[in-house]
Amino acid sequence: MDEKQILRTWRFLALLVHLFTATGAVLALLALQAAVDGRHAAMFFWLAVALIVDGVDGSLARFINVRQALPRFSGEILDLVIDFATYVVVPTYALFASGMLPRGYEGVLAAAILIGSAFYFADTTMKTPEGGFRGFPATWNIAAFLIFAFDAPSWANAGAIVVLVAAMFAPIMMVHPIRVRRFRPLTLAMLALWSLAALAAIVTDLQPNLWIKAGLGVASVYFVGIGFVIRHLEPEV
Repeated sequence: MDEKQILRTWRFLALLVHLFTATGAVLALLALQAAVDGRHAAMFFWLAVALIVDGVDGSLARFINVRQALPRFSGEILDLVIDFATYVVVPTYALFASGMLPRGYEGVLAAAILIGSAFYFADTTMKTPEGGFRGFPATWNIAAFLIFAFDAPSWANAGAIVVLVAAMFAPIMMVHPIRVRRFRPLTLAMLALWSLAALAAIVTDLQPNLWIKAGLGVASVYFVGIGFVIRHLEPEV
């Protein structure tokens, strides 16, 4: 294989990685259709698949070095476009149309999520040097899932949304479960617990029992608390 063939193969592999990332847009459409139909368990299934794609494509992109192979197309921008659809737009619509928010305030709360998240995604300082996030990282797919799973009163759901919108710009840290190295084994264990509990909740059509809710609650509290712990420790050297 000569140099030109190697270059063509490299670029083709880079294109495949970008196409893999772009499948998130299709998954967003499938999730949105499920939300429109009121099939919220199916919606969260498609959003979970999109989350897996988002968790894998970055490693593939770095391994292939797509930035150098296809400099015309920005993987970072492509990723942000897909993430805004799957992390923000689809779950916001589901909350807006679900009847789980106080009547008459659905539009205001949805607008707060969308506008706040747009500013968060545009924030060039959203990520910490250690790989975490400054503020709540606009993962409304996760927040909406918990709201549906716990099925709290509408006023409590509205309060949670107000707090999370404010938290996007608060001086707090949220960990990335893969990139932040400190406490990584415990963080990965909690991620596994949360994922198994979330899968069980989806299988039960978002009617989780007490044990499933306990798993979701314990893991969620950990992910909130560990950011505070790391932020008050000495910076990693």
